[in-house]
Amino acid sequence: MGKTGTTQWIKIKNRKGGTRLVPTKYQLHKKPGPNQKYTSDGKKRRKIKRSPKSIAGAKT
Repeated sequence: MGKTGTTQWIKIKNRKGGTRLVPTKYQLHKKPGPNQKYTSDGKKRRKIKRSPKSIAGAKT
């Protein structure tokens, strides 16, 4: 773990209209859930593109 307070947080809108905080490195992609973990040809999926309109901005 790094120093306290080094993680930059971004607000992401969820499906129910609320917001949640994610680290900046997950701003443009999200990790797949258990049902989307593999592609149709059996390869492991590492990233799923996040919708640009779901990014609400930096935590203030």
